[in-house]
Amino acid sequence: MTGRFSRKAKASQAAPELDAGGVQDVAAPPRPDDRLIAAIARLGDTIPGESTETPAGEVSPLRFSSVAKQGGKEEAPPSAPAAPERDKPAQQSGAETRTESKLRDPKFLDAKVRLHRKMIEEINLAALDKVPEEELRKQVKELASEYVLAERLPLNTNELDEFASDLYDEMTGLGPLEPLLKDATISDILINTHEQVYVERFGQLELTPVGFKDEPHLLRILNKIVSNVGRRVDESQPMVDARLADGSRVNAIIAPLAVDGPLISIRKFSKKPFNLEKLVEIGSMTPQIGEVLGAAVYARMSLIVSGGTGTGKTTMLNALSTKISHKERLITIEDAAELQLQQPHIGRLETRPPNIEGKGEIKQRELVKNALRMRPDRVILGEVRGEEAFDMLQAMNTGHEGSMATIHANTPRDAITRLENMVSMAGTNMSEVSVRHQISSAVRIVVQLTRLSDGKRRLTSVSEITGMEGPVIQMQEIFRFVRTGTDEDGTVHGEFRATGVRPKFLDEIKSHGIEIPTEYFDPKDPL
Repeated sequence: MTGRFSRKAKASQAAPELDAGGVQDVAAPPRPDDRLIAAIARLGDTIPGESTETPAGEVSPLRFSSVAKQGGKEEAPPSAPAAPERDKPAQQSGAETRTESKLRDPKFLDAKVRLHRKMIEEINLAALDKVPEEELRKQVKELASEYVLAERLPLNTNELDEFASDLYDEMTGLGPLEPLLKDATISDILINTHEQVYVERFGQLELTPVGFKDEPHLLRILNKIVSNVGRRVDESQPMVDARLADGSRVNAIIAPLAVDGPLISIRKFSKKPFNLEKLVEIGSMTPQIGEVLGAAVYARMSLIVSGGTGTGKTTMLNALSTKISHKERLITIEDAAELQLQQPHIGRLETRPPNIEGKGEIKQRELVKNALRMRPDRVILGEVRGEEAFDMLQAMNTGHEGSMATIHANTPRDAITRLENMVSMAGTNMSEVSVRHQISSAVRIVVQLTRLSDGKRRLTSVSEITGMEGPVIQMQEIFRFVRTGTDEDGTVHGEFRATGVRPKFLDEIKSHGIEIPTEYFDPKDPL
């Protein structure tokens, strides 16, 4: 081994001077802690706004690893010992798994947390904001190398890189969650206490090797998430809804309500929002259904997207919204802002939980009322779940046609029944028949989504509300998904079919200059 820390390299260095008694006068090398503190002092002296470029021959004040100067030259930063040949990354299966399992060992988790705590306590984080990401990663790796050597942690080159990357994520991101958030194949992250993390990938749940050192480590990450959106989570308010910077939805519940430890659910959203064409491409619907729904949205038909948990209601709402004219003003109302609308004229509103004194709560109903004073062309609710349903129906009936919302229900008929129940929560003295009249005149289309047993999300029904017949809301199904079989591996097969019913809203769509071919509604052949 011929690296800087090999015996050969040490032997080639200049011999130390001898004192009068023939005894070597060897200065003790600085401890990593001393070197870190010395660098922190340089960090604190950085002048805000001053250029961070370092002239030749000088040491950058932003570096927080130690730099020894010998004759005006900068000494190379320490690095981990070169890995023996047997430790070098070989093209063999299981190498990455072994590295991950080693770094998840309690000894290394504890080392990472201790080093992270030392850096947070002693480094001037405000000064680090000026450092480019690549430079900061380099400095973190140098400090990690020093620490690994001082603590005699048996890490090879690959493992050191992973250790430094984890440390960087702890400093600037969400620690162990960062690799999962960057994985585009993961749609949900489910944390069951600090010891167990599941993810949903392609509709199936799987256990990951990711873990946290202990419960305080997990709570620190959680508090970093909720504080970024002005919320809090503690014993007095142990449940919280929040969001990440990319719009991913976060729900958390901690002790005393969570018996074994914190439970956190993160619903990730695609960095590139879906449109109807993309949903057709992945098989969630057919081009014919997408064309009809897109035309209905453009023609300002009010609709509701119905489905169970994790069926893709928000994704469908985002996709449908791409057909809204860019000339319209939209107001969105959500508990945690997660819609990714692409129009230029959008006002986004978000509810607010009560403060520590139990005051200051703003519910969706107040936001819907306020939104009607903001001159919207359409009001879009992320999810209707309570008394705001009454005000939403009022908006749809009073010049805000084309408004949209999502609702939890297993069938289109169940969605209408739930709407009736939620309107009654508003405390109005309306009769049951009056409520149904409001619904039948406000909502034109119900889009039903289902997550099948193989994990795939499909549109399973498109229904039109045609009015009232006596005390009953009349509804006719236009398209449906017909299940034809299931493979041994659980893959579900089926086909989209028209029911043969010609929707009443076709004439209204035609008045907007859009022609829908009549063969789309022929039930003889699959779509």
